[in-house]
Amino acid sequence: MPTQDILVNWTPHETRVAVIENGSVQELHLERALERGLVGNIYLGKVARVLPGMQSAFVDIGLERAAFLHVADLHNANGGGTGRSNSNDAAAPVPIERQVFEGQTLTVQVVKDPIGTKGARLSTQVSIAGRLLVHLPQDNHLGISQKIGSPELREQLRQRLNALVGKEEGGAPYTGGGFILRTNAEDASDGEMADDIAYLRKTWGGIRERALASPPGTLLHQDLTLAERVLRDLANDDTGNIRIDSRLQFEHLRAFGETYSPGAVKKLQHYTGERPIFDLFNIDEEIRKALGRRVDLKSGGYLIIDQTEALTTVDVNTGGFVGARNFDDTIFKTNLEAAGAIARQLRLRNLGGIIIADFIDMTREDHQQAVLAEFRKQLARDRVRTTVSGFTQLGLLELTRKRTRESLAHMLCEPCPTCEGRGILKTARSVCYDILREVLREARQFDPKEFRVVASAAVAEMLLDEESPHLAGLSEFIGKPISLSVEPGFTPEQYDIVLM
Repeated sequence: MPTQDILVNWTPHETRVAVIENGSVQELHLERALERGLVGNIYLGKVARVLPGMQSAFVDIGLERAAFLHVADLHNANGGGTGRSNSNDAAAPVPIERQVFEGQTLTVQVVKDPIGTKGARLSTQVSIAGRLLVHLPQDNHLGISQKIGSPELREQLRQRLNALVGKEEGGAPYTGGGFILRTNAEDASDGEMADDIAYLRKTWGGIRERALASPPGTLLHQDLTLAERVLRDLANDDTGNIRIDSRLQFEHLRAFGETYSPGAVKKLQHYTGERPIFDLFNIDEEIRKALGRRVDLKSGGYLIIDQTEALTTVDVNTGGFVGARNFDDTIFKTNLEAAGAIARQLRLRNLGGIIIADFIDMTREDHQQAVLAEFRKQLARDRVRTTVSGFTQLGLLELTRKRTRESLAHMLCEPCPTCEGRGILKTARSVCYDILREVLREARQFDPKEFRVVASAAVAEMLLDEESPHLAGLSEFIGKPISLSVEPGFTPEQYDIVLM
C-alpha cells in the first residue's frame, strides 16, 4: 500500500513541497523564484584566477561571487576525472596550472550551491539528469546505480542499456556519451529508457550549440523547477497522491509528466479544497517547530539541536520520562525514540555536513547496538547519502550527511540583528560598565565641556538608578558633567558617547 503523499503549495513567488509518510511530515522542500538553487545549472564560464597553492581556480559564471573549481573536478578526456601526469608516478594528478589558464572559457556545471560567503562549486564533468538515466556526455561509461543491489539484475540492466545506447556504423562502440541508470529505472521498459536517452542527447546537443554562440557568463542549461522535480525525483512506487493547489501548475505538470514521467501522471491531483493545502497536515506548524532548538518526544524526553558553521549537535534528554521499570530501561526507550526523531529532523531540516548525536549514556552494549541499528534503519529512508561512523569512546554518535543546499533554517531565517547570531546579549549592568570605561578613556584624550551618553532605555534607567553613584563618582573624578539621552532605536548593547 502507498505510504507516501506529496503536497505542493504553489504561488508565483514560492513553491513549497511537503513529503508525508504515514501521516507525518518527513521532508520539506522550498524554492523561491528569486532564490532558485543553482545545482545542475550549466554555464559558459571564464577562468578569472588560478591558485596553484590551493590547486583550484576561480571562475566567473556571471554571478555575484566567482565560483570555485578544484583540480579534482576537472574532466579528463582520456578517462574522466582528474588528469594524470605522464611521469613515473602514474597516480600523480596533473597540476591545475597545467590544465587551465586565466581567461580560458570552460563549460562548467554547478555541483554545490553558494553557502554563506562561499561561492558555488563547479565541475567540468557535466552530467544531465533525466527521469530514468543520467547522461555523461563527455564519457562513454555505462553504469548502474549502486542502490540496485542484486548482481543479476544489475547485469541484466547493463545489457539492456548497452543495447539501447547502440553502436556506430561498422560495429564500433558508440562514442556519443555515457549513461548511468537510476534506481527508478529498475522496472522501466526499453521504450521508456529509449525515450529518456533521446531526450538527454537532444538536451546536450542544444547546450553545445548555445555554448558556441554565447559569451562567457551565459546560462546554457537550467535544472528543472521544484514542482517538476517532484515528478522526476520524489515520486516513486510508495507515492499515493501528488496534490497541487494551482490549476495552472497542475496542467503544466500533467503535460510535463506525460512526456517525461508517465507513471506519475495518474497520481497527480488538483487540490480545490477551501482550507489551504498545507493545513491538511498542519505543515506550517511543523515548519515553525523545525526552526526551534527543542524537539519534544512523545515519551516526555526531548532533543536540543544546535547548528553551527562546522557541525550540528543533537543532545538527547530524558526530560519528564520515568515510565520504564528501571533507569537503564528509561534511558534505552528514550534513546530508541530519539533515534527515529533525529533521523526525521535531519530530513525535515535538511541538515548536512558533520553531525554529532549525544545520546544518553548507555551502560549495556546490547542497548547501544539496538539504538544504532534503529538509527540506521530510520536513516535508510533518507534520499540523501548518510554515513554513520558509530559511537565514539565518549559515547557520541558521529555521522555525515551530504550537503548540497542550504538547511531549512538558513533558507527561512537570518541572524538576529540584536545579538548578531550569538543567541545571548550583555546585561544592562555590563553595558553600563562598558560606558563608564569608555567615558574615562575619552576624558584622557579629549577636553569637552560635557559628555553625553546615548543608550537604550534599560541602560539609561540603570545608570540613573542603581549605577547613579558610580556615574556621579566618575563625573567628579574627570571634572566634567555627564548627561544621559535615551535612543529608542538602540539595541541593549548599543551606545554612543557624544563630546559636547
